[in-house]
Amino acid sequence: MPQPDDAWTVLGRISGVYGVRGWVKVFSFTQSREGILDYPLWHLGSARRPVRVLEGRLQAGGIVAHLEGIDDRDTAAALVGQDVTVPVSALPALPDGEFYWFQLQGLAVVNLDDERLGTVAGLLETGANDVLVVHDAQGTEILIPWDAHAAAGVDLEQGRITVDWQRDW
Repeated sequence: MPQPDDAWTVLGRISGVYGVRGWVKVFSFTQSREGILDYPLWHLGSARRPVRVLEGRLQAGGIVAHLEGIDDRDTAAALVGQDVTVPVSALPALPDGEFYWFQLQGLAVVNLDDERLGTVAGLLETGANDVLVVHDAQGTEILIPWDAHAAAGVDLEQGRITVDWQRDW
């Protein structure tokens, strides 16, 4: 489905404070943890308050960042739990046949026999390949490997994914 001009996506979440000078710990949802630092302007919380990233780095497997106007531990602590969002328009374009996970969530999933299997509820990263988490009309969860064999086609305009998969597999 095409994204509206004002669409947003969550890149991470402020998960804690780091030190006493206002740095925050960030749990990044980007494919490479430090990818969140490629975005110099973050929008925080439900109000999407814009905040510039002054510095950031990978620290002990996580991300720490110093944000403009956040210069002490107490101010940083007030940000804990807030989502880090950016406009979808700020994301880099992907090559044909590649998709951001958020684009797949909510799409209808049908198999090659045009049998509706359900709706994409999310995706899992397993190491070997990603997995579509599909919920059917009864709420049953179906896990479908997201690989070249199973993913027969994605049509964002029609809001549907076609997979080479059967309900009873």
